[in-house]
Amino acid sequence: MSRRITIDPITRLEGHGKIDIFLDDNGDVERAYFQVSDFRGFEKFCEGRAAEEMPALTQKICGVCPTAHHTASSKALDDLFGVEPPSAAKKIRELMYNAFMFEDHLLHFYFMGGPDFIVGPDAPSAKRNILGVIDKVGDEIGKKVIDMRKRARGVNATISGSALYPVCGLPGGISKALTEEDKAEIQAVTKDAVEFAKLTLKIFDDLLLKNKVYADLLTNDVFYHRTYYMGMVDDQGKVNFYDGIIRVVDPRGKEFVKFAAKDYLKHLEERVEPWSYLKIPYLKNIGWNGFIDGQDSGIYRVGPLARLNVSDGMATPLAQTEYEKMLDALGGKPVHNTLAYHWARLIEVLYAAERMDELAGDDEITSPGVRNIPDQTPKEGIGVCEAPRGTLFHHYETDDKGIVEKLNLLVATQNSAAAICMSIEKAACAFIKGGHVSDGILNMIEMAFRAYDPCLACAAHCLPGKTPRTVHIYDKEKKLIKVI
Repeated sequence: MSRRITIDPITRLEGHGKIDIFLDDNGDVERAYFQVSDFRGFEKFCEGRAAEEMPALTQKICGVCPTAHHTASSKALDDLFGVEPPSAAKKIRELMYNAFMFEDHLLHFYFMGGPDFIVGPDAPSAKRNILGVIDKVGDEIGKKVIDMRKRARGVNATISGSALYPVCGLPGGISKALTEEDKAEIQAVTKDAVEFAKLTLKIFDDLLLKNKVYADLLTNDVFYHRTYYMGMVDDQGKVNFYDGIIRVVDPRGKEFVKFAAKDYLKHLEERVEPWSYLKIPYLKNIGWNGFIDGQDSGIYRVGPLARLNVSDGMATPLAQTEYEKMLDALGGKPVHNTLAYHWARLIEVLYAAERMDELAGDDEITSPGVRNIPDQTPKEGIGVCEAPRGTLFHHYETDDKGIVEKLNLLVATQNSAAAICMSIEKAACAFIKGGHVSDGILNMIEMAFRAYDPCLACAAHCLPGKTPRTVHIYDKEKKLIKVI
C-alpha cells in the first residue's frame, strides 16, 4: 500500500497547487499538506516603477480578479497622493466593482464550485464541469449564464475601457465620465442582473438545499471550523465591497477589533511554511498557535461567509431577506459551516446586482467631475477592498517622486490560507480510512478548498523574496542523469 497520495494538479480554481496526503501504517491520514507551488514575484518587480503604473501592473497577477487589484491599487494611490476622489468617481468605481463581483461569483458557482453539488460530488469527473451543470439546469439557463456574465463584463468595459483589465483608475478618481447613453445601457443590464441573481438562488434552493446529500454535507462536522472572521463593513455595519472599515469577530460572533486599512499591520502578521509559497497571516494580538480551531487560535477567515458573519446584515432588501433565511436555516451567526460559503456567495450575487441597480439609477454618475488632481508629495499609501475571495490590501512606499521602493500585497486567499490548510486536512482524515481511496473521495477533499474559491496566482508569494529552482539534466537519449 502506498503511504503517499498526491492530487496534482488540484482542479477548478485559479492558479496552480497540489495536495500531498501521507498515510500511517493503518492507511489512515497522518498529515495532509496544501501546497501552492507557483511563485509570483509582483512584490519585487514592481519596485522601481512609478506608482501610477500599479493599477495596470498589479492586476496582471490574475486573470480572474484583476478588477479587485485595480480597485485596491487605485485606492492606495488616493491615499499615497493624499487626494479624495469626487463623489461621482467613487460611485462609478463602486458600480464597476459590483458588476465585477456579480460576474466573478457567478463564475465560481456555475463553473468551479457548483458542479460538485449541481452534478454531484460522486459524479464522474468528466461530468463535474459547466457542461454537466448545463445538463442539469438546461440549455436556456446555460445560455443565460454566459449572456449575463458577458453583459456584466460589458458594464466594466463601458466604465473602465476594458472588459477584463480596467484602465480607468487614477489617483483622485477615474479617467472618464459616463454619458446619459452609458447610464441607460448600464441600467438595462442591472435590472436583468437582479432577476438572474434571484433565479440563481432559486436553482440553489431547488437543486442543493432540497437535496439531502448536499444538505447533510452542508452541516457535516467534516466541513466545520470555529475560527475568527474578517471583512469590511460600512458605517451602518452592513456588507460593502468597495469601502468601509475592517471588522473582526471571534468564534462566538463577538466583535474582536475594528480597524482602518492604514492600520492593518498593527493587527495582522504573516508567516511562511517550508512546503508552500503561500504566506499565512494570523491575528497578531492573539499570536500563532498552529493550525487549530477555537478562541485561542489566531486563524481567521475572509470571503463571502466571513463578510456575512462580521456584518449586521446586507445593505439591500432582497439580499437581506436571503441573508436572514440562511441564518435561520443554520442556527444564526456566526456560521462556521465551510460549505455555506457557496450559499453566502449567492446572497452576495444578489446584493451586487441590487447595488449595481441603485448606483446605475443615481443621477450623479453622469457628472463630468470625476477626478481631483493630487498635489501632495507621495510617501506611503494603503488601499483596501473586498475581493470575491475576501479582504485585499495594497500597500506602497515610494520616494518623493512616486517611484515604488517597497510594495506589499496581502490578498484574500492568503487571509484564509491557514483555514484552507485545516479544511483540507480535516476532510482527508475523515474520508480516507484504511488506505481506501476513490476518485469521489479525492473530489470531496478538493471540495474543502473549492468552497473558499481560492486564487493561488494572487496568493503565491515568498517572504524572503527568493524561490529555489530545480534543474533536471538529461542526456541525448532523454534519460535523466542529474537533478540539481
